[in-house]
Amino acid sequence: MAVHPKLQQITDRIVARSAAPRSAYLERMRAAASKGPSRAHLSCSGQAHAYAAAGEDQGKLATGIGGNLGIVTAYNDMLSAHQPFEVFPDVLRAAARSVGGTAQVAGGVPAMCDGVTQGEAGMELSLFSRDVIAMAAGVALSHNVFDAAVFLGVCDKIVPGLVIGAQAFGHLPAVFVPAGPMTSGLANDDKAMVRQKFAAGECGREELMAAEMAAYHGPGTCTFYGTANTNQMLMEFMGLHLPGSSFVTPNTGMREALTAEGARRALSLSALGDSYTPVCDILDEKAFVNGMVGLMATGGSTNLLIHMVAMARAGGIVLTPEDFSEVSELVPLLARVYPNGLADVNHFHAAGGLGLVISELLKGGLLHPDTMTVAGRGLALYTQEPFLQDDEPVWKAGTDVSLNDKIVSTIDAPFAATGGLKHLKGSLGAGVIKVSAVKPEFHIIEAPARVFHSQEDAKAAFKAGEFTGDVIVVVRFQGPKANGMPELHSLTPMLAILQGRGQKVALVTDGRMSGASGKVPAAIHVCPEAVDGGPIAQVQDGDMLRLDAVSGTLENLNADAAARPLASADLTGGHAGTGRELFAPFRASVGAAETGASVFGW
Repeated sequence: MAVHPKLQQITDRIVARSAAPRSAYLERMRAAASKGPSRAHLSCSGQAHAYAAAGEDQGKLATGIGGNLGIVTAYNDMLSAHQPFEVFPDVLRAAARSVGGTAQVAGGVPAMCDGVTQGEAGMELSLFSRDVIAMAAGVALSHNVFDAAVFLGVCDKIVPGLVIGAQAFGHLPAVFVPAGPMTSGLANDDKAMVRQKFAAGECGREELMAAEMAAYHGPGTCTFYGTANTNQMLMEFMGLHLPGSSFVTPNTGMREALTAEGARRALSLSALGDSYTPVCDILDEKAFVNGMVGLMATGGSTNLLIHMVAMARAGGIVLTPEDFSEVSELVPLLARVYPNGLADVNHFHAAGGLGLVISELLKGGLLHPDTMTVAGRGLALYTQEPFLQDDEPVWKAGTDVSLNDKIVSTIDAPFAATGGLKHLKGSLGAGVIKVSAVKPEFHIIEAPARVFHSQEDAKAAFKAGEFTGDVIVVVRFQGPKANGMPELHSLTPMLAILQGRGQKVALVTDGRMSGASGKVPAAIHVCPEAVDGGPIAQVQDGDMLRLDAVSGTLENLNADAAARPLASADLTGGHAGTGRELFAPFRASVGAAETGASVFGW
């Protein structure tokens, strides 16, 4: 089916807007590619340093007769999602040798867990870690001894950071290799209920701890559809994963087979062969539009609004919040995965998963079908699923019907007509809201404001019983320049309790919310942020605010608000400790959320 005219219009607008930076980026990549395999230009001493510890691969590297694969890994064994990567380098090296190549770990990148740092000082480093990861990936590949690369990463900032880093070396082919989700444990909805009971003082820490340990119980990604699993979706929709590889659980034969195939595929795409496919040719404007479509069709994390803008700009492509909003209006919701439903990602995968969603979107003309991917040209390849044959993956046609229509639906009978994401604009500034899990009766909230300068103060007010009526909680000075733009997910149980009591409640913030949040309306990423003089800094307790996700407006109904002096906050206490002092240059140079909250100055 032909691409939907509106989707083509959005794409054409992005292409036109991006013409100059995209052309400059591609010119740099073509120049890098024209120099040929990089290690051929190194001195003999330089090459000897690079190969000295390569063991049985040393001779092959010295003669240059096979492709050399660089492994950039986010392995650590504190993150359940990244612990499986410990053994991946050995699998990748063996696979490279099987096709006459070699593989070396080029470098590691940091990987922090937002689940551990929620509500803690470390969360203020979370968003900045994305750009650190990008720089670390650049350092890893800067030795110029690699013909292709594989990137091992899963979670929130790690994949976006790796994509940004990969595009700095966009003349190289790259395959992203996931670790997969942990097996299903305590249902996410049951876990959320225990959290709410604890926040309300209805259960003790022992019961809370037991529920959390039952939910997060083994290696692999958390099973709800938060930022980590949204990243995995994105890598398939944008063609950087092998088809069907995102949600295969760790420590299985299929997972190992797909990892090995990732190495072979990356080497096959290098300039040494006849199928040269660099990252810069995969991550074009169409690929990013397909990524936005996938985000809306699956109800993915709002964090990707910021990350995708930054990822795109790394390749000279300029996305705006309005692009996301327009794609959302066009694309129906085809998946119900927690927090947008009761199923987890394992249930989603079993019901047909990403392959079925891609198939349905292609039928509706809601994807560009002709994009280049690591599997070849065309997204139809991603409607296939892998099967093991003699311990190696082979791809066959995936299901064309939902195996559970409560989890995955069709283009003709979607769960919602739109993707549920709305760009908001008004006298309070510009922001976004995700309503795919918000009941329709909460899409418009008009209520008096309660203003806080930290989530801790908001939670203290809740514990003191101060929220007795309808309220829009404003938590400001949470933007990237103020304190690194932490997620405010620890507010979710409190807000859900208020909503459950029958109160109309919403959140307005220049910070972020977790990809796991969803049932309470939240206007997030508000720009300009308070520390930049945005009108959110003029809100006072008692102001009537209106959050309207239907019309896309965010208003302070007090006509005098714009004439008020801007509020200020003493932020110095949050600029040191837990490593925060090291990120002063980031806070000083970071851009706005709507441009990707990056320190790179695109």
